[in-house]
Amino acid sequence: MRDNGVVAVGPEPLSFQDVIDVARHGAAVRLTDDAVAAMGAARQRVDELAESPVPAYGVSTGFGALATRHIDPALRAQLQRSLVRSHAAGNGPEVETEVVRALMLLRLHTLATGHTGIRPVTAKTLAALISAGLTPVVHEFGSLGCSGDLAPLAHVALTLMGEGVVRDREGDLRPAAEALKQARIEPVELAAKEGLALINGTDGMLGMLVLAVHDLTRLVRTADVSAAMSVEALLGTDRVFAPELQALRPHPGQASSAANMVKVLRESGIMASHRDPEACTRVQDAYSLRCAPQVAGAVRDTLAHAATVAERELASAVDNPAVLADGRVESNGNFHGAPLAYVLDFLAVVAADLASMSERRTDRFLDVARNHGLPAFLADDPGVDSGHMIAQYTQAAIVSELKRLAVPASVDSIPSSAMQEDHVSMGWSAARKLRRSIDGLTRVLAIEVLTAARALDLRAPLEPAPATAAVVRALRETVPAPGPDRFLAPEIDAAVRLVADGGVVAAVERVTGPLA
Repeated sequence: MRDNGVVAVGPEPLSFQDVIDVARHGAAVRLTDDAVAAMGAARQRVDELAESPVPAYGVSTGFGALATRHIDPALRAQLQRSLVRSHAAGNGPEVETEVVRALMLLRLHTLATGHTGIRPVTAKTLAALISAGLTPVVHEFGSLGCSGDLAPLAHVALTLMGEGVVRDREGDLRPAAEALKQARIEPVELAAKEGLALINGTDGMLGMLVLAVHDLTRLVRTADVSAAMSVEALLGTDRVFAPELQALRPHPGQASSAANMVKVLRESGIMASHRDPEACTRVQDAYSLRCAPQVAGAVRDTLAHAATVAERELASAVDNPAVLADGRVESNGNFHGAPLAYVLDFLAVVAADLASMSERRTDRFLDVARNHGLPAFLADDPGVDSGHMIAQYTQAAIVSELKRLAVPASVDSIPSSAMQEDHVSMGWSAARKLRRSIDGLTRVLAIEVLTAARALDLRAPLEPAPATAAVVRALRETVPAPGPDRFLAPEIDAAVRLVADGGVVAAVERVTGPLA
């Protein structure tokens, strides 16, 4: 929920756009009055349990395999500090700022539901940290996805205590104590249960899932465009994309992808040049052309399922123990990351397959036996020039990597905490490799767009469709028209930027209107 450019965080679910705005665009946040009231009521119940002689897990006991020890009240502040310091055990490269900001926002939302027992002052300090653009350094390794993303979130909690290191808004690395002081944020002394409330969640996994769904939604539209460009430049047929054929197999994603391709190819002079049966003797196109909507459509349907899981998690309050509306504080297993881990893995599978089909279309352009009259490797002077020969090698190398990244992490449980946590989700690992998969898919689609645009130019004087011509024009702003071999890497990078920033889809939609 936005309020004058600030994301308001209350007990109600956050939206995908809220996460994107805070993670990628640096939006500030504020806690709503409802959130403060809910946290205050829950905290009263936690304080009652803390004063009771009866041990209560997470309030007056140790954690995990050490939950059997009742902690003396005089040691409970030390217990919270020790919990956060010991769990801030990440290692390896820094995680991207957008991921850390997403997990901070999502943890803040769980706190705002009033089901964690956090004090309002602690949640307000986390909100101030987000709004000040201070990002705790979180590391690649440390989370098993159960109990949630403990190590990544512990690095955030450490910053709230005034310890550890952060990146400021300019990206500079600074001691947390110094950065908080400059931002006029007072470090907090954690009270009973607050350590667990800050670190026991699926927020890193969920943040990366939301970002992935956002990015893949753009990329699957781009794949429809690149496939249409390839069908057009390879003199394929668009009759197979007709809605009456798609209706025979009523998967919604397939219908959307086919409709997009029909839109993109509308009024193509190249397509019109071979519609006459006497001018075209081919009976059927290869699967990579003919079945593009079936594959991209299945990606869309998988993406829709992943989005549903993310929406449910955005409506969740993940903590253990949890404070219920009737005042009970109950242990539970809601921190287990399996629902997220499965779809994170599933998205890596479909990203790899979408890229694999794209690479096969690119390869067809380069082979004179299959490209229907285009020069070998789309070279200006084949033999002297190599054209896009090695661009396809680059694509193939990325696709091979994507296939390895498609191996699921979620089946690779490894026990921890003296066998107390004997089955873990590995959802953080699934999310980390999915981010690499999305980057790879972006690059593969960019090389297809680059190659198909070159082939469309080589079909002159035949005119491409207005929509595909718009993509070629957008590309030609940074990549010259076909000619003798040039330094190819910068041209691939330019195409990658055009795909990554949504420029390919935007160029098409200026002609066709919104794609599905």
